[in-house]
Formats: sequence, C-alpha cells, structure tokens
Amino acid sequence: MEKLVVQKYGGTSVGSIDRIKAVAKKIIDTKKSGYDLVVVVSAMGKTTDELLSMAYDLNEKPSNRELDQLLATGEQISISLLAMALESQGYNAISLTGPQCGILTDPIHKKARISNINPQRLLSELEQDKIVIVAGFQGINEISDVTTLGRGGSDTTAVAIAAALQALRCEIYTDVEGVFTADPRKVENAKLIPKISYDEVLELASLGAQVLHPRSIELARRFNVPLMVKSSFKNSNGTEIMEVDTMENVSVRGVSLDDNIAKISILEVPDKPGIAFRIFSELAKNHVHVDMILQNVNRNSVNDISFTVSQDDFKDAVKICQDIGFEIGAQKVIYDQGVAKLSVVGTGIGGSAEIASKYFETLYNLGINIQMISTSEIKISCIIDKALSEEAMKALHDAMGL
Repeated sequence: MEKLVVQKYGGTSVGSIDRIKAVAKKIIDTKKSGYDLVVVVSAMGKTTDELLSMAYDLNEKPSNRELDQLLATGEQISISLLAMALESQGYNAISLTGPQCGILTDPIHKKARISNINPQRLLSELEQDKIVIVAGFQGINEISDVTTLGRGGSDTTAVAIAAALQALRCEIYTDVEGVFTADPRKVENAKLIPKISYDEVLELASLGAQVLHPRSIELARRFNVPLMVKSSFKNSNGTEIMEVDTMENVSVRGVSLDDNIAKISILEVPDKPGIAFRIFSELAKNHVHVDMILQNVNRNSVNDISFTVSQDDFKDAVKICQDIGFEIGAQKVIYDQGVAKLSVVGTGIGGSAEIASKYFETLYNLGINIQMISTSEIKISCIIDKALSEEAMKALHDAMGL
C-alpha cells in the first residue's frame, strides 16, 4: 500500500497520559501529511513488570499459558487509551488486539513466533479511513489461546504487519534518537548512525543493543521492509536501515554490550559421537536459546563444553544440563552469572587482523581476561567479567575511532 505507514511506540513513549497525548499528536501530524496509518503500541511503562510481580506473588511457578493471558492485558490498556486520545481530537480510530487483527502464531507460550497474518480486518478498517491501533507483543494460536512474542515483541508485530500490508515503511519510535555507535546512556560520546545495513543492525541488536528486537530485523530483511528508528521525544532524522549494497565500504560500525547473559559449562563430557547433539537438542526442545559455544581440546577422552544463554533462560538451562550431565556421565555442571558479551560490529571486520588486534589490545591494557571468543564476517565478540564490561565498552569505542 503506497500511502500506508506503520508506526510503533514503545512502553516509555506511552508511559503516561501526557506521553499518550504527545504520541497522538505525532500520529495526527502523519495523518495530516496524507498517510494511512497502522500504529503498534506496547504496554505503558512498567506495566508488564508490575503484572509479572503480581503473578509471582500469587504463584511461584505460574503456567506460561496464564502468564500470556495476563501479560496481553497490558497492551490492551495502552491501545484503547491512545484510540480515545485520537477520538478526542476528532479522528476516527479503532483499537485491535493481536488476535482481532489476525496475528496467528505457533503454540509456544511466552516465546511465540508469528506464523501468518490475516490482514482482512486491518484492510477493512483502513478502507474506512480509520487509524488502526494494534496491540503489540501478542497473537493467537491454532486453538484460540492468546500467545505473547517475548520481550521486544512489539517491534516484531510492527514489522510483520508492515510486511503483510506491503507498507511504504515501518517507523520504530523509542526513547533514543536512533541506532548509535554504542549505547548513548553508557557511552557519552556515542554517535548517531544515519544509515546502517540490515545485517549490521541485526548483529548489534543480537549482541545487546536494545534499540530493536533481533526478530523484527530478520523479518524486515526477509521481506525488504524499509525501517526507520526515531525518537518519540525529539524531532530528529533517526537511523535508516537498508540493504548493505547501498552502504559505503565501512569498517567498524558500533560496539555493543550484553550483560543479560550467563555462562554454563558441562565438565568432563565423554568424547563420543552424538553427545553434543544430545545436550543441545534437549535445550532446543525446551526453547532455550543458546548463543556462544566453546568445546575445549580433547584430553583423556573427555571434553568441557561451555555456552551462553540469556538470564531469562538460565534456570531452565542449568536444570536441563544437570539432568543430561548425569545421564551422559559428565563430572559436573558449573555456571557464572557475572559475565557479559562485548562485541564490535561492521561489514567485513571478521577478516581484519588489525581490528582484532585493536580489540584484544584494548582488553589487555585494561587487564581483562577473555573467557570465550566468537567471530563472523561482521562481528568479533568476547565473554568477559561483567564488573569490567562498561569500562571495556567505553575504551573499545574510543580505540575503534567511533
């Protein structure tokens, strides 16, 4: 649709009545410019955390289905209030939940993935010149249960709708002005990146940059959805995300830090075919996302296998590894929650000895030990001590000339 723009506003953008009024004004300004609009909204401020707190006060182990039923209500509050704010200004608006606007997902509660979108209701409302306000983060599975897409799922909702409706572009409004060379809340001299490739921003997001959810970028790249990241608090050009072949031939684009991880090690694993498959297939069955993996050099027919997971998956992952470790005859499972992943990202840096040398020299000068290393064509990542990670990020940002 040539005149359609999809906008997404996060929790801080709609965190109060005054903020909702400000968002309504932005939407109206876009509508006055001649665009049709679908607006995806997150729950207000800390609503999701407050709902989770109430749930765990009542039940230490609530079912994932009931958690989804509860958490989906947060977005329903914000979409209805925003629709009311638009109606008060004389604009025709309607709020729709994820299920109401046809977002179908797989059956996995808390971490559902969108399998399809039936756009009929959305198209019908747009044809009546309504501004459609959609609850992010949620959908419905094949047995009509509400599901949620996990943290940051509203970004994924917005991009998926933009792809389904072939929107002109998708604008993600957040509490920062766009994608920066590092987190501007932690690195004072971080600079705004005006244009960046899908691949580069996907790596930054996957490695800890919190501007966009990685799954939303994957969708945008797959369906070639033009993306813009802008501030809902300031008027700025933001960051444009595009295909890599339109970019200049650059080196390091940014530094990211993910301190929401833990490292798990299974010690003295028997060196037999199929052991790694046994471990990681069981983690996959339980929907535990594994990131960096390290297996040491074989000694005496046993290996140590280490990997990282998010803090959200930590308890489940430890329990699974302890159970499997007993079954396969490993010695023990150890873990460390005091680690962080520090990364540099940029097209082609994986083959640059100079950039790798600068990276490792920076950590050496700070006296920081490297626990794990991972590289690709566009990233170098290391696991280091969390207590030293912010200092290391600032130093690395300077060392790379960003």
